[in-house]
Amino acid sequence: MTDIRSYMKDFLPICREDMDKRGWTQCDFVYISGDAYVDHSSFGHAIISRILELNGYKVGIIPQPDWKDKNSISILGEPRLGFLVAAGNMDSMVNHYTVSKKRRNFDAYTPGGVIGKRPDYATIVYCNLIRQTYKKTPIIIGGIEASLRRLAHYDYWSNKVKRSILLDSGADLISYGMGEHSIVEIADALNAGIDVKDITFIRGTVYKAKNLEHLYDEYIMLPSYDEICSDKKTYAESFYKQYCNTDPFVAKHLVEKYKDTEYIIQNPPSYPLTQQEFDDVYSMDYMNAWHPSYDALGGVPAFAEIKFSLTSNRGCFGGCSFCALTFHQGRIVQVRSHESLIEEAKRMTQEPDFKGYIYDVGGPTANFRRPSCDKQLTKGVCTNKQCLFPKPCANLKVDHSDYVELLRKLRRIPDVKKVFVRSGIRFDYVMADTDDTFMEELCKYHISGQLRVAPEHITDNVLRLMGKPENSVYEAFLKKYSAINSRLGKEQYAIPYLMSSHPGSTLDDAIALAEYIRDLGYMPEQVQDFYPTPSTISTCMYYTGLDPRDLKPVYVTTNPHEKAMQRALIQFKNPENYDLVKEALLKAHRQDLIGFDKHCLIPPRKMSYKGNNDRHTSGNTQSIRNGNEGNKPQSGRKSSGTGKNTTVKSTTGKGSSGRYKNSNTDSRPNTGRNMSAKGSADNRNNKRTDFQKKNGR
Repeated sequence: MTDIRSYMKDFLPICREDMDKRGWTQCDFVYISGDAYVDHSSFGHAIISRILELNGYKVGIIPQPDWKDKNSISILGEPRLGFLVAAGNMDSMVNHYTVSKKRRNFDAYTPGGVIGKRPDYATIVYCNLIRQTYKKTPIIIGGIEASLRRLAHYDYWSNKVKRSILLDSGADLISYGMGEHSIVEIADALNAGIDVKDITFIRGTVYKAKNLEHLYDEYIMLPSYDEICSDKKTYAESFYKQYCNTDPFVAKHLVEKYKDTEYIIQNPPSYPLTQQEFDDVYSMDYMNAWHPSYDALGGVPAFAEIKFSLTSNRGCFGGCSFCALTFHQGRIVQVRSHESLIEEAKRMTQEPDFKGYIYDVGGPTANFRRPSCDKQLTKGVCTNKQCLFPKPCANLKVDHSDYVELLRKLRRIPDVKKVFVRSGIRFDYVMADTDDTFMEELCKYHISGQLRVAPEHITDNVLRLMGKPENSVYEAFLKKYSAINSRLGKEQYAIPYLMSSHPGSTLDDAIALAEYIRDLGYMPEQVQDFYPTPSTISTCMYYTGLDPRDLKPVYVTTNPHEKAMQRALIQFKNPENYDLVKEALLKAHRQDLIGFDKHCLIPPRKMSYKGNNDRHTSGNTQSIRNGNEGNKPQSGRKSSGTGKNTTVKSTTGKGSSGRYKNSNTDSRPNTGRNMSAKGSADNRNNKRTDFQKKNGR
């Protein structure tokens, strides 16, 4: 280890000249990242490298090496202890491709948003590149890509079940999930002279073995790779065993056989960070900037999104089926102290470009500020029971008081004009609270005209498969939101995230959602198509046609044309979607929705339009008016058709759920939302932020 006294506050070395400046002849670790180098706590490579530095290790970083040139990974020389490899804050395939498998034209994690600076399946490619030059140097992989692909998994882009990424990459270890504990233990073991092949004892890691003779603790033998490849039901059963083994207090070792002498073994997850440890992660000496070499290209777009935001928590007990959080971060919520967050906020105010606005205080779910119940920190979460779904658990502790107090303290900081909550609130958790203080102060102080919420759909059969509350809960939330805003004299909107083509969604369900949108009087510009990302319940449904929780059949649309119809129905007013909408209505025998009556979605024939008449409205108008008069677009935008502000009916008090024609088929986004590189970055980067929506996530 390096002498800690030689520490200097600066960006970590990215070239030999930087090493010379520090007096280094060799790095202990070289971190290869698919993202540009941003030294900020929202980026996994920054957290992991700074933690190693804090523990006395010398770390260099090679951001976005040229994978076509094997010399690009050797610019810092061979590390003394090993290479650390991560694809970045997103799975590289999600980063590169839309759900329709079209190449994106923008990469928020690359300087200037330039696409193509990392390869497909980046973790595998980088590791194979290393092995061309360094045959025996230990390689430890981590981050969202490795974490979600740690065992055999369905890969949407190749449409097949792929092996553990540990085998295809040729790496020695996976540090999965939140990596702060495991990476230090790995480093200490290597520094003590333990061969990487003998590091089999660290929580939060996955390793290879030729036999199981060393396993003394209880373990679960998963179906073999050949078995899950040959039978989708077996795949679903195997995945659900993995899903139920993500809690550090109750999880067992998992074993997956490939050959008679080839096993992949997953150790139980790392324990959650204590609050002090969590605070320490955010108090390290980050430069809080992108590397200055990126200035000429305008910097890194993803950093601009979160520079003046605060990560207050980690983990989520929401349990959405399409979200990868359970598999990556776990269900136990960890929180930073008020003191830590206030200190970071005060540092923000000293930045020259700070304008007085803190843009977010949150994490995976902003209003989770404690574990869902008291037993979790000693006994873990329930294996086969959710905290909020289908109804809030009787043991659920619903309390917003800590979050309310935190927001009040942040508002009082000098030079802070406004504190926003943008990362999303769990509205069913809000509705479970008998105290309206949080809602009152949220509406009064922490939104500016718009509140983003995620009902995702409105038919209960689809919502059940999504792991989301019944539509009646969302309707009740809107009513309360409207009443509070009315009482405050504010005209504010709720902007719903909606998802098309989720497993279980039939044409009838898509039409019911279109009718709902019709009755609101607006049409969303941004629609999230279900994206089968690795290691989510929804992706398992998509691949197997089975709900892994009960093995019941689920209707799944994999046909691109039907998926296009479901998406078009959500935007039925867009003239470009007319043919698809009409086809869908005819196929579903809903000719009653074709005509000129006000309840119809489209006219009997395609109409001709001039200019922007009757075009779909901007993304800023995907909102629900919280009064009884209607909805107006924001930012002075024009509405479709008239050139005047749009007015739509309020949703409150409509009792709409009984109006929809729902399918009786018992059949079931990011989306698997992508989290941190090396297991530790800010989860806000995997919310549907503006730059992600720009890329079609």
